[in-house]
Formats: sequence, C-alpha cells, structure tokens
Amino acid sequence: MAVTSEATANWSGSLTEGSGTVSAASGIGTFPVNWKARSEGSESTTTPEELIAAAHSSCFNMALSNELGQAGFTPTSLTTTASVTFVPGTGITGSHLNVSASIPGISEEQFEQIANGAKAGCPVSQALAGIEITIEATLA
Repeated sequence: MAVTSEATANWSGSLTEGSGTVSAASGIGTFPVNWKARSEGSESTTTPEELIAAAHSSCFNMALSNELGQAGFTPTSLTTTASVTFVPGTGITGSHLNVSASIPGISEEQFEQIANGAKAGCPVSQALAGIEITIEATLA
C-alpha cells in the first residue's frame, strides 16, 4: 500500500526580500522560510535543507534498524544527525550522516558494513542519489 505525504508552502515577495511558510499535512506545525536563512543560516527559521536533513536522518535510522534486525541485532539506541549542505548558486551538494549507536554484541566491522548498507538502501538516500552522501558511524 502506497502512502503519500504532503506539505504545503506559501511564499510572497521576491527571492531575497520575500518570505513564506511551510506546513506539514500531519499538523506538526507551520514553519517560516526565507532566503536569508537558506543562504546565511538561522536558528529561528527553517530551510528546505533542514527539512531534508530531518527526513534523511529519520529514514536512515529506520533503514539501519531494519538492516540490523535482519542481521540478528537489536539496537539499544540509534542517534543520527544528517547535515545537508546548500551552496547558493550551486544547490544542494551533499548530505553527511553522523550516527552513534549502542548495539549489544556487534563488532565495529559488522556495524560499519551494516550502516553502509542502510545508507545505500534508505529510500531518502536513494531519492538524493544526485548528491554525495557520506557517513560516519560509531558505536557508543
């Protein structure tokens, strides 16, 4: 069964002076967006890249949990930060996954192999195939 997720964005004004909002259909909230935050960074306004990072980190954790389960391991905890880079005039250039995991009975070598498999198999990683995706995986 296919599931379709939606978000709606509104915008008014020019690229550099305008602003807008993005709302998730799930009702989790409405978030402000603008060019200044996207091109210079902001702690109070989201960006498309931050939303992609949220999607990538959560999807990767699910993919990693699945891969671990198939290999006979159950994680105690998985914490992943996705850092998505945007270069004005160029676009989105990469996503770096930094995962820290607590997994009883797994070796570093097994974990690294499974984490790389999850990176490749993650549906968001696959959707981002046009950019470089890197990973740093450590056991806690």
